[in-house]
Amino acid sequence: MRRISFRYVVLAILLVLVAGMLFGCTTKKATEAPVAEEPAAEEPAAEEPAAEEPAAEEAIKIGLSFSDFATERWSTEEALMRGQLEDLGYEVLTAEASHDVKLQNDQIDNMVAQGVKAIIVVAEDGDAIVTSVDKAADAGVAIIAYDRLIKTSKIAAYISFNNVEVGRQQALGVMTALDIDNWDVDTNGPAKIVKLGGSPTDNNAILFRQGQDEILNPYVDAGTIEIVADQWVDNWDAANALALMENILTATGNEFDGVVASNDGTALGALQAMSAQGLAGVVPISGQDATADGCNSIVKGELTVSILKDVRDLAPLAVDLAASFAKGETPPGLKSYTLAELTLDDSLVGEVNCAFLDVYQVNADNVYDLVVVSGFQSYDDVYRDIPEDQLPPRP
Repeated sequence: MRRISFRYVVLAILLVLVAGMLFGCTTKKATEAPVAEEPAAEEPAAEEPAAEEPAAEEAIKIGLSFSDFATERWSTEEALMRGQLEDLGYEVLTAEASHDVKLQNDQIDNMVAQGVKAIIVVAEDGDAIVTSVDKAADAGVAIIAYDRLIKTSKIAAYISFNNVEVGRQQALGVMTALDIDNWDVDTNGPAKIVKLGGSPTDNNAILFRQGQDEILNPYVDAGTIEIVADQWVDNWDAANALALMENILTATGNEFDGVVASNDGTALGALQAMSAQGLAGVVPISGQDATADGCNSIVKGELTVSILKDVRDLAPLAVDLAASFAKGETPPGLKSYTLAELTLDDSLVGEVNCAFLDVYQVNADNVYDLVVVSGFQSYDDVYRDIPEDQLPPRP
């Protein structure tokens, strides 16, 4: 009994000591004063995020669709219109179809997909291009037919020159050079005339022919002139005109007195064939566009007459119209014509808003003032390869 009691006593003492130690530790931890912490260094106040600049408005897109750049004037007018549009803050998309109608349709579809608001179109084919143009118009894109009619009333505008007057002036230039009103039919027979029309897919070529015939037909009816050849030049291509003229020279035995050609490119192609037969500078021939090469040919005494259509007026008009249409505005100064009036085709219905600018006949007597002094073509281009003693003063 005593041994058991002693063991219990010892165990009790040990328990008391352990409990005291635990209690002491717990008390110490609970009553210990916290160590004062160093105040954290103040961080500089975070800067307010700078107010974001408002995103610049995305530039409105305007398209330029060209049938080709082989025709001298188109690349010049593309640069002129592009520069003016970009100066106004527009983004410009340009496409050139290389005389490929399907490609031009695809290019216009592509421009619409890229979000253009307006497209200025020089059509390769005024009928075939209607496919993409109508779709574009239905999508809210304003189409401006530039210098060549697109045969749909859905275009926003058609701008060009007085194309019937172009034809009149071409024929008048050749008739004047022949002094046709004093032509001696009894001695010489009727004057033999060749007609070289433009591309049959270009409605302008039809209008040029209308003007030409207004001048020529009365002389035909009077027996004063005779049309010995009448051809149309695909794509306005000078090489095609050269080949056609070679055939005409063979068919007529080089016997004709005048050529009414519809632009400078086709005239210069024809002149190449005529030169080989000694007829350049002998047989009067007309052109159009007052190109540098055409005017150079005039001062050399080969091309008789060209027609100045001042694109420095037409291109800015196209830019103004495109800018107005792109902003949803209706520009003033357009006049409505029926498609039948514009095409001489009564089967076409609908109306188109148009603007037509004046044209000027260019010949050896006025090429210096009308073309060079005005700055339309450069002095050096027009008087290229002219002997120094025959040069006029620089303007």
